[in-house]
Amino acid sequence: MSDWNALHQLLEKVQPYSTAGGKVWIKVLFIFRILLLGTAIESAWSDEQFEFHCNTQQPGCENVCYDRAFPISHVRLWVLQVIFISVPTLLYLAHVYYVIRQNKSMKKQEEEQEVARFNRASVERHRQKMAGKEFKRGSEERSKVEMRGRLLLTYMASIFFKSVFEMAFLLIQWSIYGFTLSAVYICEQAPCPHRVDCFLSRPTEKTIFILFMLVVSVVSFVLNVVELFYVLFKTVKNHMRKEEEKEEEEEEEEDEEEEAYCDPVELQSSSHVSSSTVLTTISSSDQVVLVGLSSA
Repeated sequence: MSDWNALHQLLEKVQPYSTAGGKVWIKVLFIFRILLLGTAIESAWSDEQFEFHCNTQQPGCENVCYDRAFPISHVRLWVLQVIFISVPTLLYLAHVYYVIRQNKSMKKQEEEQEVARFNRASVERHRQKMAGKEFKRGSEERSKVEMRGRLLLTYMASIFFKSVFEMAFLLIQWSIYGFTLSAVYICEQAPCPHRVDCFLSRPTEKTIFILFMLVVSVVSFVLNVVELFYVLFKTVKNHMRKEEEKEEEEEEEEDEEEEAYCDPVELQSSSHVSSSTVLTTISSSDQVVLVGLSSA
């Protein structure tokens, strides 16, 4: 079980940047696969070759029949399956760290610009305060990133390839072994002199574990599919909401422009009325002046 600690620690770091479905998938991977592989299943298959016996004394016959019956051990096949389905998640984690590093470099550039604009001493005090707050919040909160753009595409691609690997390994297992083990394996492979019967150790117990791992694989596949559709649904919903907000903003801007805009006809009529009023006032004052002169 200690061999899985490194993978465990890496996949645990993905949880803050995953959806609820991704977190459940990681728990299923560790509890029902890695933990079971490291404890019960590995011990159940530990004697598969030593307890594989055939009813013949021909040298090499048992080895050839065992290789024919088990081209690859179930345990090693499941270990490969765990590694392959973990690789897309680890690649997504690498992309997350790349985005975090970019954000830190941009933040550093902004701080350098602040140093150029403000007093260096005040900026240093501000940095110390912010560093103390970030230390209290912890490294996970300090390194939060938004799942959007290329990072969102990487996350969706990781879910897709996990689903593909799940189905691929299920088909490989079905084509090689099926999903049950019989107590007797009939072998007709050279150098066996004739048809021989070979006997497996604990076939019923191993069949139970095979069916259990099959159920876990199917559940993991279903979780991946549900999570993929959930992420797609949320992405489309957010896009439509942004479009609606954009349309509302455009409508508000148009309304503001209409309120600020005046009709030229109304302007001309108002200017005509004001000019006629001025002319009337001027003409009336002229008449008063002329009357005064005549009387004088």
